[in-house]
Amino acid sequence: MPDPVASILLTPLFAAAILAVLPGYRLGAALNMLACFAALVFAVVLLFDRPPVGVYLLVDDLNIVFVLLNCFIGFTTSAFSASYIGHELQTGRLKPIHLRFYHAMFQIMLFGMNLALLANNIGLMWVAVELATLTTVMMVGLYRTAEALEAAWKYFILGSVGIALALFGTILVYLAARPVIGAGLDAMIWTNLQQYAPEFDPSLLNIAFVFLLLGYGTKVGLVPLHAWLPDAHAEGPTPISAVLSGLLLNVALYALLRFKVLLAANPHAIAPGPLMIGMGLLSLIFAAFMLYRRRDIKRLFAYSSIEHMGIIVFAFGMAGPLGNFAGLLQMTMHSLTKSAIFFSVGHIAQVKASQRIDDMGGLTESHPLLGWGLVAGVAAIVGLPPFGVFTSEFLAVSSTFAREPVLAVILVAGLLLAFGALLPRLNEVAFGPVKGPIGQVHASYIPMFAHLSLVLMAGIWLPPPLVAWFQHIAAILG
Repeated sequence: MPDPVASILLTPLFAAAILAVLPGYRLGAALNMLACFAALVFAVVLLFDRPPVGVYLLVDDLNIVFVLLNCFIGFTTSAFSASYIGHELQTGRLKPIHLRFYHAMFQIMLFGMNLALLANNIGLMWVAVELATLTTVMMVGLYRTAEALEAAWKYFILGSVGIALALFGTILVYLAARPVIGAGLDAMIWTNLQQYAPEFDPSLLNIAFVFLLLGYGTKVGLVPLHAWLPDAHAEGPTPISAVLSGLLLNVALYALLRFKVLLAANPHAIAPGPLMIGMGLLSLIFAAFMLYRRRDIKRLFAYSSIEHMGIIVFAFGMAGPLGNFAGLLQMTMHSLTKSAIFFSVGHIAQVKASQRIDDMGGLTESHPLLGWGLVAGVAAIVGLPPFGVFTSEFLAVSSTFAREPVLAVILVAGLLLAFGALLPRLNEVAFGPVKGPIGQVHASYIPMFAHLSLVLMAGIWLPPPLVAWFQHIAAILG
């Protein structure tokens, strides 16, 4: 049996090299899906066969959740991408050379995200996050329109500022560890840092976390560092919107959580919770208000992603067994739900030849599967029962109310504001009079309904092994 960790990392690299030169769209799309499926199989193997901790790579209870989610959504997005990008080729929006580039970058992006999640070295993790960022920047500008290139440049500039701040924070963590662990590679290894964190200089850790929160918070899309995210969603290919909301934001969040554990282990360092709570609530409230002004459907759900990342960061900031559990569940449910929404939105925009909400209407009548899929996705993302987002948000609100009632009121206000913004838009698009073209597009419905089925099942019944697993991770996070 091959090493699953090496296979998860090497499979997309080999696939990218082949896809970069492989002619023909159908063959490229099939290989892209096959490579993603192989990575998913090896990620599942990690549940039963974990390799020993190495100097550069690590598999533990925390990162395996992110790796599984990353590989699963990577595979379903590649399946959605096969039909979506094929339509773009037929309409002339993309050319064959663009498709080879797209498929190769898709695999390199997955490689970068998986490497960031599996890294046992803070420097290697930073490099991997930067690699994933650069590949998504190039994919956002794939259409080569003025708007797409502007969005890509904005993403590149703001992402570079963020990653520079994260690098400075990473260097400060190394400087805090060096007097205790010694200079060199040992002072950059996660497992060493966690072991000796109580002995680090707390003042250096405090400053480091501020830079790390701002740096990786830019990638998470936290307000006021979010400005790149709506443009990237609106102008890039929709599969990249699904990956950005479902995966890349989680990778940056994972990096932030790792450093949060270090601070929590040092009794003299500042508590990271209040900073995360503040930025989380700010993101939630700001994004909820901005939802009311969006007329582009992809921008609308981009701000919804900012809103939900604010909820997740808030839950992890509240911490404790229930807060961390709520954050983990909310992260998982948001990734599955938002990617499903973008699967639907992508095909809807192709049918209507527009992303403007005013050009859409009556989808449940003209395109029932896409329309009802969008209805289910929005019902889930606003937290209506019996979907899993309701469960995670209920846990976040109840745990907060038991400890900080004032914060719970602000949290509920933000949730209700977002609810009030999204439902009228949904009513207009799904149940209003039919607008725009009513032609058919070859759509891949299985990824969308597979995600929504999992979110529905999680709202009705969470398997006891999954609950125990999340409870264990919640205890690790402190």
